[in-house]
Amino acid sequence: MIEFTLNGAKKAVQTRGSRRLIDILRVDLRLTGTKEGCGIGECGACTVLLDGKAVNACLVLIGQVAGRKVVTIEGLADRDILHPLQKKFLEEGAVQCGFCTPGMLLSAAALLEAYPEPTEDQITEAISGNLCRCTGYKQIIEAIRKTAEESEK
Repeated sequence: MIEFTLNGAKKAVQTRGSRRLIDILRVDLRLTGTKEGCGIGECGACTVLLDGKAVNACLVLIGQVAGRKVVTIEGLADRDILHPLQKKFLEEGAVQCGFCTPGMLLSAAALLEAYPEPTEDQITEAISGNLCRCTGYKQIIEAIRKTAEESEK
């Protein structure tokens, strides 16, 4: 039995500790917002927050999350109220096909938690592990920058 906190709620999953976190999230818990792209930690589509840090769920074994806090894209918003990053991604056109968006948002959330007033270089570095084929990165960087600016007010 693996016990952890998922999106603010206590969870207990009966499984082998060697299963990947992404599989537990998508298959067992039916939280399909976390996407699997490459399966080897190169694309960032499966990014989740583990104790506030952005990690690739395809590289994390469920046994490694015992007693820890996991946040997926489903836990970023406050019920029906979008997270400020989600709002800015929509406003700035930083969403196209949407496949990379959950990972981008969670990488950006981890960045803004650590650096509330990030430089453009810090933003670029924070999302460097998240690949996007559609929007290019200009709109994504702009959405993150504007979110930071608005939270300063």
